[in-house]
Amino acid sequence: MTTARPGPAPATAPRRSRVVVRGVVQGVGFRPFVYALATGLRLSGHVTNTSDGVVAEVEGDPADVASFCARLAPDAPPLARVESVETAEVTASGGSGFTIVPSRRGGAVRTLVPPDTATCDDCLAELADPADRRYLHPFITCTHCGPRFTIVTGLPYDRVHTTMAGFPMCADCAREYADPADRRFHAQPVACPACGPRLRLVTAPAGPVALGADQGGPGPETCPGPDVRPAPDPAADPVAAARAMLAAGAILAVKGLGGYHLACDATNAAAVAELRRRKARGDKPFAMMAADLADIEPLAHLGPLERDLLTGAVRPVVLLRRRDDARPRPGAAPAPEVAPGSPDLGLMLPYTPVHHLLLGLGSEDRDGPRLLVMTSGNLSGEPIVTDDTEALTRLAGLADAWLLHDRPIHVPCDDSVVRVCDGEQLTLRRSRGCAPLPVTLPVEVAPALAVGGDLKNTFCLGDGRQAWLSAHIGDMDDLATQHALASAERQLESVTGVRPGLLAADRHPGYRSTRWARDHAAGRPVVPVQHHHAHVAAAMAENGLDGTDPVIGVAFDGTGHGLDGAVWGGEFLLADYTGFERFAHLAYVPLPGGDAAVRRPYRMALAHLRAAGLPADPALPCTRACAPGELALLQRQLERELNCVPTSSMGRLFDAVSSLAGIRHHAGYEAQAAIELEAAALRAPGTAEDGRYAFRLGAPRAGAPLAADPAPLLAAVAADVLDGTPAAVVAARFHRAVARLVRRVCAAARGATGVEAVALTGGVFANTVLSSACAAGLREDGFTVLRHRGIPPNDGGLALGQLVVAARITDGAAPGTPRRERQ
Repeated sequence: MTTARPGPAPATAPRRSRVVVRGVVQGVGFRPFVYALATGLRLSGHVTNTSDGVVAEVEGDPADVASFCARLAPDAPPLARVESVETAEVTASGGSGFTIVPSRRGGAVRTLVPPDTATCDDCLAELADPADRRYLHPFITCTHCGPRFTIVTGLPYDRVHTTMAGFPMCADCAREYADPADRRFHAQPVACPACGPRLRLVTAPAGPVALGADQGGPGPETCPGPDVRPAPDPAADPVAAARAMLAAGAILAVKGLGGYHLACDATNAAAVAELRRRKARGDKPFAMMAADLADIEPLAHLGPLERDLLTGAVRPVVLLRRRDDARPRPGAAPAPEVAPGSPDLGLMLPYTPVHHLLLGLGSEDRDGPRLLVMTSGNLSGEPIVTDDTEALTRLAGLADAWLLHDRPIHVPCDDSVVRVCDGEQLTLRRSRGCAPLPVTLPVEVAPALAVGGDLKNTFCLGDGRQAWLSAHIGDMDDLATQHALASAERQLESVTGVRPGLLAADRHPGYRSTRWARDHAAGRPVVPVQHHHAHVAAAMAENGLDGTDPVIGVAFDGTGHGLDGAVWGGEFLLADYTGFERFAHLAYVPLPGGDAAVRRPYRMALAHLRAAGLPADPALPCTRACAPGELALLQRQLERELNCVPTSSMGRLFDAVSSLAGIRHHAGYEAQAAIELEAAALRAPGTAEDGRYAFRLGAPRAGAPLAADPAPLLAAVAADVLDGTPAAVVAARFHRAVARLVRRVCAAARGATGVEAVALTGGVFANTVLSSACAAGLREDGFTVLRHRGIPPNDGGLALGQLVVAARITDGAAPGTPRRERQ
């Protein structure tokens, strides 16, 4: 058989190739791309989705077939992520035309599900175009944007395997879906006003917000008998009614891609304070959603990377430094109650059509809010709500109304959170827009499940050279969160095809995540991994280290179970994937009352003063913050070492200095005292180094790790505070002292071992003042510095480290065998 071609070249025998493309290639327009590429090259054949990936057979001139295969990866659609392209010669069969054939099920799952993606510019243009049939349609989407991971119920990725299966396409949508020239060609979530989904507004039975009579209009659908009367008619326009309620100070539960948000007007101080009260939020900052970038620019400092993160396909919450000279646009000035005491504002841009409409796109109402608080739809500590019936009950005490729709959410997925440090992305929560994209591993791992920690829980599945971190699960002290972990783990197994043969968990015997692993092991081994070793291993894996050479792991956080039973958290480990040696640590001090000291940093300050041999001077802010009766009890508790587990936690030292300096004595949320200490350091004028702020370094006994005693530093802090030195100056000097300690200990470790690479990890390194100072100093000293970018340094990245430590395949040992651990 020959193929007719223009020009004088002689005909050549046709060639037929079977091509298997693996990676994120379903739900991203890959089959339409293959169709266009093949027809453009005048190739015949077909393409389909399978559990193994996208499979195509193409036939035609050998040069065109070769061109087709060569262009699959570099020319792939923007949302695709091609992991591999395998080709094989098959017998030419003739035929003409190229087709997309129905997907095939069966076989091992080897394809990757794409994450949810922000609404693209083309869809936004149609959303705002009165002449377009999807004008103001809240569920507009196409091949290049919209829900993916959160609606997938199975593979291959087809409409029947998503929560859109219950919405038959109308004739117009079906025509677009079948047209190779259309942007919605094989776009599985395609929808329009004729075929759904539907948006509706439901109000609470006793809504505390009453709109003025001048806004008029009939009431919305009720749940039942509300007093709220938004305008216009919510049956005709639920978004306009919701905007009216928000403008009047109401709190709304808004159903998004991966769960419900609680929303209110961020410029309305009373509404923000009421949301804070209802959610039991304390002083923890709220995230905000702005209508557009122009609303953010006057509020916070924006560099090129911050702009890219805000406007890209992921649309995370981006922590941005506040501007001292902030001049907000009219209607876009956040109330002080949004982020009290924080140096940052957490901001994001709309990423669904509902968000764009809620913030005024296409609206004639120019008085609606342009800046919304958008916080997870739950009580603090509980998992995000996704189910509509559950939302109407669990959020009943929190929301005045629900803006919801009838497209089910199959996978919960909270917003991702990032910031920028030294011009690089630093991820603090890896969730929507990132999960379930795999992490490429530098080592082979056996099929395994790592369950993470108890705070900021995520789990991780791994097999071969790939690891899949889950979306954010939450804190494991709530039973609902543990159920959410079980459900999410089953779902991620189903879409990755990983069948774990072992489990990895934190070494802490009391962790709920560890108990969950044991309860669900079903005869499989459960490998304990020390908390800070897992942190260091996560940093190594993210930075592509194969473990051949060890690193100096600087792991600073609030708490982690130590090999000696103490609470570790200020650790310098010589580590690889097989084990670690504790080279140095922050000197032990008592943790009086456990969690009581975490909630009341003044207790930690007083414990540190006593350990340093310093008096609790009545003029010190931490002493004044402690009631006389409590102070006497605390002193006896410390003297008798009652309920005073020793700790080397750097997080607790930050808390202590925050209280000593008079910045924060009571913590309403995790790391509040440390965050406000960082904020104070940012306000400090440029000052010279202060040698008094120093740690005393030495080994308590021969062969023991070095201990960094903060007594000289604490003496300097107390003296400065009593002398009236501004808190900002104290905070800046403290940060510099910790950075100098890191340089000094790492230099000693290099001198003893020759190790040249340093990994900075643990939740304390979310502090960009400290991270920048440490990295700059270490590089000046000639070290290679490893920091986190896409994997959180906090416990949200812990599971990745557990996985590579417990499941790494080596020639000399099977996964799960005992490892070297020395303190």
